[in-house]
Amino acid sequence: MNTPQSGVLAPVPLHARYLEFVLVEGRDPRAGLKAIATHHHDDSWVVGLGPGVVESLGQTIEGLHPLPSFSGPNCEVPSTQADVWCWVRGTDRGQILHSAHSFADMLGSAFRSVRVVDGFKFESGLDLTGYEDGTENPEGEAAQDAALVSGQGPGLDGASFVATQQWVHDLKHFKGLAQEDQDNIIGRRLSDNEELDSAPVSAHVKRTAQEDFDPEAFVVRRSMPWADGAGEGLMFVAFGNTLEAFEAQLKRMTGQDDGIVDGLFRFTHPISGSSFWCPPVKDGRLDVSILGL
Repeated sequence: MNTPQSGVLAPVPLHARYLEFVLVEGRDPRAGLKAIATHHHDDSWVVGLGPGVVESLGQTIEGLHPLPSFSGPNCEVPSTQADVWCWVRGTDRGQILHSAHSFADMLGSAFRSVRVVDGFKFESGLDLTGYEDGTENPEGEAAQDAALVSGQGPGLDGASFVATQQWVHDLKHFKGLAQEDQDNIIGRRLSDNEELDSAPVSAHVKRTAQEDFDPEAFVVRRSMPWADGAGEGLMFVAFGNTLEAFEAQLKRMTGQDDGIVDGLFRFTHPISGSSFWCPPVKDGRLDVSILGL
């Protein structure tokens, strides 16, 4: 029986490292993919495969495609599609570093690293702006329904799709705004996290209200802040039973529906964007049998 990768629905860890790889032109990905698939799986890793590497195997996963790019008034959402993604999770940064090295070694020379970002949990799970991230996340059975594929058969049930983006914040600009202005960008009061009915239609919570889409656009967010010498921001991670819900939210955020752009773009912007299929688990290993491996 297939089960989801346990890190998909687990709480956000204290620390993490996000890894993205692309397949080197002309190389065969099979040995590296088999190596990570035969590794005993636990909640210290979540692994995703991109559409390009699936296609290189002569296979397709229904619903898997590159994350589209979007643009709107004064905003750009890029697509930087990678082939393999790994979210290394834990409580000890040293162990995370060694686990990340092990993952890269398993993939071997057929894959080239293109992104390494260290994430961390801020207080109770806040964005670096101080606002709570993922307030409207579904929980329990609702989270399973939103995040996991079901009814598609062996090798697919228990899988998930994930959209990932690295957002760069201008915290100096944001913190220089009046508190009311900050609250109106997010659509919630910083002091008590209450949603503001009076917030403008550009407020982030109004642009992305999951129940306001048709069909409803529920995803399970597992985002974490990042910071290094180059800047700081949010590693956005959203799991879904398809990619459609997240893409619907992105379209609305960039004004594709009505010309109204999400207030977030006043102080932050994404510099990456990829989507992946996260295989299910069978007998403690990633089940990639549907890919012919």
